[in-house]
Amino acid sequence: MAIKPIRDRVLVEMLDEEVEKVGSLFVPDTAKEKPQQGKVIAVGEGKRDGDKLIPPTVKVGDKVLFSKYGGTEIKYDGNEYLILSENDILAVID
Repeated sequence: MAIKPIRDRVLVEMLDEEVEKVGSLFVPDTAKEKPQQGKVIAVGEGKRDGDKLIPPTVKVGDKVLFSKYGGTEIKYDGNEYLILSENDILAVID
C-alpha cells in the first residue's frame, strides 16, 4: 500500500453494503446512505501525548464501524478509501 497514514489516522476501505431492494425495485446509488463500515488497511504510528507515544487501538484487518460524517474520502487505484482519525471509529466488529 502506497498510502501510509500519519499520527492517529487510519486508512479504511469502505465495504459495500448489500444491494437494497424494495419489493421488486432497486434503490439507486444516489438514494443510498454513505456506508459506515470498513476494513482497516493501514494505521499510523499513534498519537503523541508530550514525549509519550500512544499506540492505535485498531489494527490492520479489523472490520470497523465509523462515524457517518467522519474522515476524508479518497480514490486510489480504482478503490474508494476513507482516511479518518481514530476518534471517528466507533467500534470494532467481530
